[in-house]
Parts: sequence; structure tokens; C-alpha cells
Amino acid sequence: MSARPKVVVITGTSSGFGNLTARALAEAGHIVYAGMRATTGRNAPAVAALAQVKKDRGVRITPVEMDVREQASVDAAVDHVMAEQGRIDVVVHNAGHMVLGPAEAFTVAQLADLYDVNVLSTQRVNRTVLPIMRHQGQGLLVWVGSTSTRGGHPPFLAPYFAAKAAMDALAESYAAELVKFGIETTLVVPGAYPSGTNHFTHAGAPADDACAAEYDDPYGRLRDTMTEALSRIFPPGREAREVADEIVRVVGLSHGERPFRTHVDPSRDGSEVVSAVYDRIRAEFFHRVGIDELLTPRASL
Repeated sequence: MSARPKVVVITGTSSGFGNLTARALAEAGHIVYAGMRATTGRNAPAVAALAQVKKDRGVRITPVEMDVREQASVDAAVDHVMAEQGRIDVVVHNAGHMVLGPAEAFTVAQLADLYDVNVLSTQRVNRTVLPIMRHQGQGLLVWVGSTSTRGGHPPFLAPYFAAKAAMDALAESYAAELVKFGIETTLVVPGAYPSGTNHFTHAGAPADDACAAEYDDPYGRLRDTMTEALSRIFPPGREAREVADEIVRVVGLSHGERPFRTHVDPSRDGSEVVSAVYDRIRAEFFHRVGIDELLTPRASL
């Protein structure tokens, strides 16, 4: 790398996009702190694997205990990074969890928990990191979203899709509110990758078994073959690593050159088309009400 390497904090790196992104950014020469919970427990193998990558490849990647559901854990992780590096240039909001089942069969507490992991987690991290970035006068927030927010998507994933849509809306407001501090925002929007992540494998189930069973007869076969259906429209030769590569590309761009939103969607579910219109309308509205100074040069296509 010719430019100074970025100090990057990533949430949810035990597997999937987060793990792939941590490795890819480290290989690109950045200083990566891979946040995950239970580093000495169930995620100890993931920690060991990243340590081996560091040893074998000579890259700068450090697993750090970070439970995004606990403010104290987030604060401690950020303090650790600052003690070692004195700055944080990039945060990748990746932590998330998926559930699969009839929306009615999930309890209110389950929806709240999913919202906590997928949305409130970003707020905990932001409230700790943004004072640092504002003091620095620069920074980048990368939000890993989902094409489900504006593209075609199947049923039986409603709580997860609702949470990702909420995160998307939060990211949009942050983008405008941080631009005057020199802090950029990019939403990286992956499609549904049937392999390379643990989204479907580790998907949560509804707690109300009796209610869920009511859906088995009319919807059971359709629900059970949904992953297979998504795989059928997924083109061969495409891998989840593409999402990590796109994040590496975005991080490596110069200030002012980064896109507001970028898609990595091999199945082409329509999100990119809708988002192009949506972001153009957002930009035009900002111009109409006289707040276009809050837009970045790449705010829309």
C-alpha cells in the first residue's frame, strides 16, 4: 500500500462476511481489529484461525473481545484499539443475526433481541467511536446491509429483514449528520449468498412452536425449499468473498470518491435498480430543501 494503512474495527467477525472482510483488509495492508464475542469460549477456534493467518501471512490482524449487545464490552474493545493505535479510521458494522420462520410465531422479545443485535449494536459502537472520529476530523463508517431492504425477497425472514431495513435508515441519517465532520458513509449491500456464510445454517427459530406448527401444512414445503430456490437463481462461480473484496475497494478509495451505496448482488434481485432511483430522489430532495451541502460527491448515481 502506498497510502498509510487504515486502522479498522469490524464487528461480528467470527464467521461469514465479517471474517472474510477482516482477512481481506489485513491482506490489503490495513491494521485490523476483528471484533467478536466469546473469544475464549465458543469462538476460540475463530480466534486461533485468525492468529494463524497473522503468523503465516505476516499481516496485522488482532481478534478483540466485543459483544455488540453490551456497551461495556464495546467500550473496552475501542479502548484497547486506541491504546495500541491512537486512532480509528474505519468501522465496519457487520454484526447481525438471521431468523427463519413465520413472523407471527416470533415473540415480541425475539423481535426486540434481533433488533438489538442488528440495529442497536451499531448505535453502541457509534457512540463510542464517533467522538474519536470527530476529534480526528476524518473517518469512514461501512454498513453491511441487505438487498432485502429494497429488492425482491422471500417470506419467513420478516424479523431479520425489518431489522436490516431499520439499520439502512439509520445509516442514511448518520451520513448527512456526519459529513461536516469529515466522516464518510458507505452502505455495502450484499445479496443472498447461499454459501460462504452461516446465515441460514445458524438462523434462529420462532419460540412459539404451536403457532409455527399452524403454518406447516399450507407453507411447510415452500418454507423448507426456500434456500434451494435461492440457490437456483444464484449464478455459478460467485463467492461470498466478493463482499469482502468490495469493502476493501471502498476503504482503499480516497476521501470524496467513495460511493454512498454499493451492491454485491449476483442474483440481481432488483435492489440495485430501486436503490438507484431511491438515492437519486434523496439527493434531489436535499437540493430542493437547500441542504445539498450534506451530500457527498457520490451520493447517488
